[in-house]
Amino acid sequence: MIIAAGGWLAFGGINNLSGLVNATRTPTADSSSAAFSFCGADRHVNCVVDGDTFWFEGEKIRIADIDTPELNPPRCEAERVKGEAAKARLLALLNAGKFSLSAGLRDEDKYGRKLRTVMRAGRSLGDTLVNEGLARRWDGARHGWCG
Repeated sequence: MIIAAGGWLAFGGINNLSGLVNATRTPTADSSSAAFSFCGADRHVNCVVDGDTFWFEGEKIRIADIDTPELNPPRCEAERVKGEAAKARLLALLNAGKFSLSAGLRDEDKYGRKLRTVMRAGRSLGDTLVNEGLARRWDGARHGWCG
């Protein structure tokens, strides 16, 4: 252990430490992409479930910073309509180019979905959905979308 640390220091480890610290503060480059479609009964590969949930590279992702209307089941027709619009918009956003996923304080929710913020060019795709009226900021509780 001491030898490994000594070797690390001898080859510039201490000088590279500041780079490592700075790297954790800067956003990661947008390097993820896929051709997304809507999920089906047996389709769970790079697909959109609803406005805040999608499958990517074998993992179910819940967008951590937003909440969108429920589709399974919607509580009213207005929720269904807005939920379908949020789902379609998320599909378009994911297919619009490269993005990055960043974890927050919790890695997973109680359903085993990975909690991630989806970013493109330093902006949250969740913010886009909120600004377009298709989502709300996640505050830890579900709020109704019916009247």
